[in-house]
Amino acid sequence: MDALIPIAQAAAEGVTNDGLKSIALGVGAGLGSIGAGIGIGIIFGKEIEAVARQPEMASELQSIRWLGFALTEAVAFYTFIFGLIAFFL
Repeated sequence: MDALIPIAQAAAEGVTNDGLKSIALGVGAGLGSIGAGIGIGIIFGKEIEAVARQPEMASELQSIRWLGFALTEAVAFYTFIFGLIAFFL
């Protein structure tokens, strides 16, 4: 019950919606960036494993790797843009 006292005091002092929107933007963009980082790590790690197993397919795997990298980065940009849209609306 003592943990709720700071929340109640903040509510009484007038927490603004802009502050809450800023926190939501930071959390959303942060989670999106973490997800993209994990995805990119998996893409490059699996490509290294594939080239180690079959070196003759390195050139074919390279184009697939860059496509996966671009799509994963697009997701990170989308999370940031959606967070900005939510912040300003």
